[in-house]
Amino acid sequence: MSIDVDFLPTIFKKGSLLKIGIINVTGYAGAELARILSRHPEVDLTSVTGRSGAGKKLGEVFPHLEDIGLTIEPELSGSLDFVFSALPHAASAEALVDVVESGIKTVDISADFRLRDLDVYTEWYEVEHPCPQLAEDSVYGLPEIYRDAISQSNIVANPGCYPTASILGLAPALKAGIIDKDIIIDAKSGVSGAGRGLSLKTHYSEVNESVSAYGLDGHRHMPEIAQELSLAAEEEVSLTFVPHLIPMTRGILATSYASIKQDFLSSNEKITEGVMEIYSDAYQDEEFVKVTTSAPATKQTLGGNDCLVYPTVDKRNGRLVIISCIDNLVKGAAGQAVQNMNIMCGMQEDAGLRQLALYP
Repeated sequence: MSIDVDFLPTIFKKGSLLKIGIINVTGYAGAELARILSRHPEVDLTSVTGRSGAGKKLGEVFPHLEDIGLTIEPELSGSLDFVFSALPHAASAEALVDVVESGIKTVDISADFRLRDLDVYTEWYEVEHPCPQLAEDSVYGLPEIYRDAISQSNIVANPGCYPTASILGLAPALKAGIIDKDIIIDAKSGVSGAGRGLSLKTHYSEVNESVSAYGLDGHRHMPEIAQELSLAAEEEVSLTFVPHLIPMTRGILATSYASIKQDFLSSNEKITEGVMEIYSDAYQDEEFVKVTTSAPATKQTLGGNDCLVYPTVDKRNGRLVIISCIDNLVKGAAGQAVQNMNIMCGMQEDAGLRQLALYP
């Protein structure tokens, strides 16, 4: 993606490095942000905070980040050009008020600015939104859909991990109007998606050699997915979303199901090829969404910012089946946050993100 220097936002000056701060570097998403930013050619990570570990060297908490050479602080310090917040919901919005009011652009990795209806936010997150004035100005940060709005925004809501895989998988079919609005998503996540805090359900003995469904009465990512799928369809969708915990560290694989509309079925002799053409056209110019010719595996996304999407047709039942997978800590969190920063600051969209997946 080429950049016209005459139209670069004032925050980014060619030849200078953006000074970056991370609020709450001590979680998995925050640590992954630090790792990605450490190899970004246009930024300088200068300040990191942590709810735990304040006063310690970053390398003491995360030995793999020792070369960054920063000390974890209780509050951000110094002159900053851009801030990421990796705090939990509610706490993140509160922490960002002063940041945004001081004119610093930010990406929030929590759920605080993802839902457009704040009553829905209160219902699902069981807290009144602490900063409704900021919510009005935020943009949902899925670049493949909202790139133009992201480029003009000062505060971007980084999508959730399950929503990223699910929305990118279903959006082309909904926008093309080829599927009914009754949708089922079966999604599976590695244990890092549960965060770094201690929990019985993520203990090794509980997770190892076991697969379990959870959130059957409603996962918090469901309204976010439904919001964006309804916008893509231009009408409300009916969504069943069932997440599962898988005994692996990273990765999300979402399998989505929806009935294909009869008019599309009857007008296409080669229905699978027709669906593949819709998806290939939708993502042909996208750096980080790849339409595959066979079912992808989470291993193919490990450590990278790609979302792999495979649409196919269950011809016996006239049903579209879409498999999409991501690394939940990269495209599902830190990588997408950096992608959003790049867009907001007029940099190459893939800067710092040119990482092939790790294998095996």
